Amino acid sequence: MPAKSRFTKLDAFTKTVEDARIRTTSGGIVTIVSLIVVFFLAWGEWQDYRRIEIHPELIVDKGRGERMEIHLNISFPRVPCELLTLDVMDVSGEQQHGVQHGVVKTRLRPLSEGGGVIEAKALALHARDEEATHLDPNYCGPCYGAAPPVNAQKPNCCQTCDEVKEAYAAQAWAFGRGEGIEQCEREHYAEKLDEQRNEGCRIEGGVRVNKVIGNFHIAPGKSFSNGNMHVHDLKNYWDTPVKHTFSHEIHHLRFGPQLPEGLAKKLGKNKALPWTNHHVNPLDNTHQETDDVNYNFMYFIKIVPTSYLPLGWEKTWQGFKDQHHHELGSFGQSADGSIETHQYSVTSHKRSLAGGDDGAEGHKERLHSKGGIPGVFFSYDISPMKVINREERPKSFLGFLAGLCAIVGGTLTVAAAVDRALFEGGIKLKKLRAKDL
Repeated sequence: MPAKSRFTKLDAFTKTVEDARIRTTSGGIVTIVSLIVVFFLAWGEWQDYRRIEIHPELIVDKGRGERMEIHLNISFPRVPCELLTLDVMDVSGEQQHGVQHGVVKTRLRPLSEGGGVIEAKALALHARDEEATHLDPNYCGPCYGAAPPVNAQKPNCCQTCDEVKEAYAAQAWAFGRGEGIEQCEREHYAEKLDEQRNEGCRIEGGVRVNKVIGNFHIAPGKSFSNGNMHVHDLKNYWDTPVKHTFSHEIHHLRFGPQLPEGLAKKLGKNKALPWTNHHVNPLDNTHQETDDVNYNFMYFIKIVPTSYLPLGWEKTWQGFKDQHHHELGSFGQSADGSIETHQYSVTSHKRSLAGGDDGAEGHKERLHSKGGIPGVFFSYDISPMKVINREERPKSFLGFLAGLCAIVGGTLTVAAAVDRALFEGGIKLKKLRAKDL
């Protein structure tokens, strides 16, 4: 026998010689069952380790001086594009009249013809088809008593019909069909207006606003400010043989970026990521109908800033940031690789500008005020709280190893006890049978 080491007395795992061991059929069965149990529990432990949980957190939003992107896609089947204006304003005093940058107006055929697309036009301050390039270089169009717009193609002049309309709006003058205005007659503005009377319009695109309380609306006619009042020139909306109404369908409305489905599959390898499951825009596919020319739809929106922190997003994001930058938007990225966006809830209200009550609906006590502007209005408020959805694993790798050792050790210990009980029970049965004989 080899010489005993000083560690021999510390051995907690005493050995037995092979001759002292007894192998039984029941022991073999218990061994097989215990191995199956070990593999089954180990697989469950591995699945639990690989599982990703979303832990929501609620904190005070400390963002200051930030801007927010509003993405919209709304169809108006009974109002032509020429009459629709998109305006944005907020409590900070900033106003955007007749928003043009980043917005596309798509002319739609009349509903009687199926409402298909006629053409799409990206709005700009000076579209090429409106430039007076064919005129004498020294030509300076009159503004008919109004001050020339500051963004005119030629300083102190009104070269196009749109510039005359802007000059009139700055003076809070009604414009009408442009009769007697040489720029509008040259561009056949009245004829174009008559041609589009039965058409519809789809407005889509994105606008950037201050992250404060505000509103944006789509209403007919050129808009302007008259003192503290926001006014629209409704002459062309009312003075027409065609009945325009603000029936509309909101195809899509969101605040901030939303991860595209295709990109979500690439990043997550078919894993259901939290923003594709939980980020729902409640106004999507909303449809409203009215036969009243003077009707007002209002949506009161409560916006909650939301940040998504996927597991390992910083490393995964680098490979796709440049390729998919346009899909997420300029304000959808944070320095740490998180997705900064917004969720919202909404309450809607609608009324006729003629006033009256809701007696037809059984609520005579509910009265509506008179007056206002026909159109679709969105009033939004920003929550001071911010939601963070953070992806985390329920246990660490060391926790997984500890659980695995507990499974193996516990199963084998229980199996040993069962095998011992079966062995001892078998011996006692044999002794009882021997006595009976």
